[in-house]
Amino acid sequence: MKTEYKIFAGVALFLFGAAVVYAFYTRAEVGQLEWIGFIALSLSALLCAMCGGFFWFVARRIDLRPEDREDGEIAEGAGEVGFFSPGSYWPFGLALAASTAAMGLVFWQWWLVAFGLVLVIFAACGLLFEYYSGTRHPAEH
Repeated sequence: MKTEYKIFAGVALFLFGAAVVYAFYTRAEVGQLEWIGFIALSLSALLCAMCGGFFWFVARRIDLRPEDREDGEIAEGAGEVGFFSPGSYWPFGLALAASTAAMGLVFWQWWLVAFGLVLVIFAACGLLFEYYSGTRHPAEH
């Protein structure tokens, strides 16, 4: 995780610097600050800083992985990586619900936005609890 947080922290610093340069440049060229670009760069920098902070937080609590050590070998990373769902329809439902909410936002239909957000919550819960209920629930011994 050390590599990841260094990458995200570096990108965040770059974006913060780019936002400052952009603010000075647009103020000098146009005569006033161009808010859309400045806010987009600032929010992108904050998002990268948030991801970098999360990876830094996790990196302090887990053992070093082979890719984080100078003497790490490729063979040390072999084996099971994790569990990945073999087939799930919940991501499709989540995308459909998010697009419903987005369409409501595009056309200023607040009832559609509210309906889409309720569907997003339902689909996210379905995706999250997919292996805790129903036929995929592991049998308890």
